[in-house]
Amino acid sequence: MKLAILALAASANAFTSPSSAARPAATSLKAATATLPATVKPGVVTGDALMDLLAYAKERGFAIPAVNAVSSCGINACLEAAAKRVTAYGGPIIVQFSRGGGQFLAGKYLVKEFPDEASVAGCVAGALQVRELAKFYKVPVILHTDHCMRDWLPWFDGLLEANEDYFAKNGEPLFSSHMLDLSEDTIEDNIATCVEYLERMSKVDLLLEMELGITGGEEDGVDNSDVDSSKLYTQPEEVWQVYEALSKVPNGKFTVAAAFGNVHGVYSPGNVQLDPQILHNTQAFISEKLGGDDKKPVYFVFHGGSGSSREDIQYAIEAGTIKMNIDTDTQWSFWDGIRAYELKNRDYLQAQIGNPDGDDKPNKKYYDPRMCLRSAEEATVERLGAAMEDLKCVNVL
Repeated sequence: MKLAILALAASANAFTSPSSAARPAATSLKAATATLPATVKPGVVTGDALMDLLAYAKERGFAIPAVNAVSSCGINACLEAAAKRVTAYGGPIIVQFSRGGGQFLAGKYLVKEFPDEASVAGCVAGALQVRELAKFYKVPVILHTDHCMRDWLPWFDGLLEANEDYFAKNGEPLFSSHMLDLSEDTIEDNIATCVEYLERMSKVDLLLEMELGITGGEEDGVDNSDVDSSKLYTQPEEVWQVYEALSKVPNGKFTVAAAFGNVHGVYSPGNVQLDPQILHNTQAFISEKLGGDDKKPVYFVFHGGSGSSREDIQYAIEAGTIKMNIDTDTQWSFWDGIRAYELKNRDYLQAQIGNPDGDDKPNKKYYDPRMCLRSAEEATVERLGAAMEDLKCVNVL
């Protein structure tokens, strides 16, 4: 059975949805007793196991947090947060890399001469770290890459080559999924290119996430700050065009980031008008088109979830959302951990020798980079724990 997932870019702040006043009260989920599929095991999840995990999330009524990692510390924080949720409650995690994040992992020295090759190498290195460590954290992990616009297709091609090589040697892809963001193209060109790539990706069990409509704001080199506001809202008919075209690809697995007022970043309340009712309307529209009994045939992903209200998040989950991206909030939590460490230990961080305990006392244990970076990890783990609560991604493993 072909599984389609729609990734909807979410607002990056606490919003008041135009339709929030008309929302029905939340109801108990029929499938709350669903159990984790046997195919889903600790470590990186791909292919049919990935589809089973996403189907389980929709059936159980939770969404999985997705975090952009730019360092080994970021990767470790993601895995630790998921592992702690296993100990206390239980929840999977999505670790993803942007083009810029891959470049940073590779080293900025390489970027000027080899921008795409460096990013591919950095993303591959990050993915291999996740694969090596995830089994010890005993959690299911989805490995993903974020927005790739048309000018960056050489990066995307390089990632696919790495997956194809890994698949030939191991029988599964290196990553779980990749995202194409061709939302600035016409919808016809966007869909045609996505079909072309999905035909290639399906041969190695990769899932494609595509974007439909534009997410406002700025995120890692993609600047849509001045975009026409009408482009921030996708119509159900447009989503149906994507669903219909990509569903025809044999073994095709795909997601769609359909905009509904979303803006990357965090803003003051009232500056962004998020309308998650679009998710519900789209489900009803496509369900009617398919003519089946499934009232929520589409799987949604919530882009730019940082700062979003619990009400908006959980209303989106009611419509079948199974993934939410949170980057801005985890960037802040990482920095805030470093800031708090410096504030607490400032008198021990002014020189290699000499502190309030004595002029000849060494400070090495305070300025060891691992100390402030560990504080950053701990703050990020705490933020991700709160996100998992909002996403109902607890008690699910």
